[in-house]
Amino acid sequence: MYKMGFKYSVQDAGSIHFITSTIVLWIDLFTKPPYAEIMIDSLKHCIHAKGLKVYGWCIMPSHIHILASATNPTISLSDIMRDCKKFTSKRFVEAIQSSNESRKEWLLDKFAFVGRYNPKIKEYKVWQDGFHPEVCYSEDFFLQKLNYIHNNPVVTGFVKEPPHYVLSSAVDYWENKQGLLPITRIEGF
Repeated sequence: MYKMGFKYSVQDAGSIHFITSTIVLWIDLFTKPPYAEIMIDSLKHCIHAKGLKVYGWCIMPSHIHILASATNPTISLSDIMRDCKKFTSKRFVEAIQSSNESRKEWLLDKFAFVGRYNPKIKEYKVWQDGFHPEVCYSEDFFLQKLNYIHNNPVVTGFVKEPPHYVLSSAVDYWENKQGLLPITRIEGF
């Protein structure tokens, strides 16, 4: 029997997975630089301290896409993503509360509303459940997802060319330059 909760799960611990994590209610949190910086800093920490290996990434206004694998045998990709989302949730709320954010009350109200009926949530729920991992079962699938990640800002009209979008790894691949996040570049793509 098919179980809904297991449709998207980490299939092979060492494999590259295409990951999507979304802010609740598709709220466009990452349109403000401080929140994108929190996300980037957290991913950097996961790379350096937890064994996350990132091959491609993009932060869109309401969600993130990552092509990644876990290299530390004691910390799974699921654990890394859980910890990252838990940490960033707390940091986002702290940043909102301590800033002159024009949407401060609205954001906190939405995050509180979504978390109100979830017994696991103490105060605010920032991320939707899960991280929608899809194993990259072939080079073609990896390339398709990498192109999707890099073209997402173009399709939405934010930029004309993928490397012009700062919050992605497109500059690493298109211009062979170091972007904001250290990645493991796959040659030939």
